[in-house]
Amino acid sequence: MAPRSRGSGLIGELSAEFAGTLILLLFGIGVVAQVVAGGALTTPPGGLGNHDSISWAWGLGVTLGVYLAARLSGAHLNPAVTLTLATFKGFPWKKVAPYMAAQVLGAFCAALLVRWNYTEVLARADPGHTIKTQFIFSTLPGNGNPAAGVHEWGAFRDQVIGTAILLILILALTDLLNNPPGANMGPFIIGLVVVAIGMAFGTDAGYAINPARDFGPRLASYITGYRHAWRDEWGNLYFWVPIVGPLVGGLVGGVAYKLFVGRFLPGAAPEPEGRTPIPQS
Repeated sequence: MAPRSRGSGLIGELSAEFAGTLILLLFGIGVVAQVVAGGALTTPPGGLGNHDSISWAWGLGVTLGVYLAARLSGAHLNPAVTLTLATFKGFPWKKVAPYMAAQVLGAFCAALLVRWNYTEVLARADPGHTIKTQFIFSTLPGNGNPAAGVHEWGAFRDQVIGTAILLILILALTDLLNNPPGANMGPFIIGLVVVAIGMAFGTDAGYAINPARDFGPRLASYITGYRHAWRDEWGNLYFWVPIVGPLVGGLVGGVAYKLFVGRFLPGAAPEPEGRTPIPQS
């Protein structure tokens, strides 16, 4: 009798989505906490990194999270990715809500760990737990800077554009009918995509481009002392922007990929449903 596969089925997939998103957010939120809160306490201020180090750590977090989860779940790690793959690539709709829930839970738990680990530093850098350090956990228009002049709809536009770029490139990099990276380099290249988006589209809304990445940590920060977590620096209810914007942007990216590239590719055997290609031994 053949040995039973361990970790197979939906439970294994959800476990992988949880773990992959947890790793992604530990690096992502962790680097922002180090740069913003830790950096505020150095002499001179800003001695523990900058925007580029944030972009690189987020990209590496994506890479490592995808490598961790890809075999079991396809490593979506992002509700916008899950929704787009269900719409355009045959990922089962019955798995969409469970995947999204696992992703949000992973992000929530990662934020709690970072919040706990940086307890003393956050208390010194921002004793009132204000908007000054709120954007360590969740995004804000203009990264919380009123001088940028960005409000909800400008941030929404930014999230649609940024997530559309992300999904166009994820679809290109994982499409077996296209020219996907070899030697299991796909997760690394996807991480570089996130680095590039952060470096090019980080001003207007902090490049959340992932509803789980924003909502889970926003909830975690709210229950640990950040009472204004749902609003932006203008006092407007903002939490919906990095949820709805990326979901819309992912679908826009899927349409764009299908319209400009996918429909012109030669046919072949069906690719795995919503999964990162895995080299065969």
